[in-house]
Amino acid sequence: MAFAPETAGALEAAVTLANSALEPDSLNTVQALREFFEGNRYTGRPPSVRADLDDVRAIRLRLRELLAAERDEAVGLVNGILEECRVLPRVVRHDSLDWHLHAVDDDAPLSIRILVETAMAMIDVIRADEMDRLGVCNAAGCQGVILDLSRNRSRRYCSTTCGNRGAVAAYRARRRA
Repeated sequence: MAFAPETAGALEAAVTLANSALEPDSLNTVQALREFFEGNRYTGRPPSVRADLDDVRAIRLRLRELLAAERDEAVGLVNGILEECRVLPRVVRHDSLDWHLHAVDDDAPLSIRILVETAMAMIDVIRADEMDRLGVCNAAGCQGVILDLSRNRSRRYCSTTCGNRGAVAAYRARRRA
């Protein structure tokens, strides 16, 4: 299943943001948040103050919960976000993206824009029954979220680091045997 570019982009951004809370925390300055914002094609006012950073940091656990949820649980979480944020969907076109849905005003706080865009992307995942595209890293002790957009659904690790650790562990186990 190929998701629309805005869906895939919102999911990738949400995974990156959720995983930024893992040790070591990689989202601890306004500059880091600004780089995240610019790298993930969010619309609206860019983050500029500590309050923006604090608000975005505060939603990371909620995003992780949504991305790692089972399908029926995810529906409740999505509906909760949409109700809480009082979404008003509209069709827009900007940058290089063709017509697509936005459900929150560009003037809303960045944390709200992230929550709503992630919820809207999750609607596509839920409707397509593609929840197995999301999961938790297979590395021992890692709780990173995975988004697998590959054709063969083979992604098991949240990062190259975790993948390399898994390969080294498998190699050492074979050598012991």
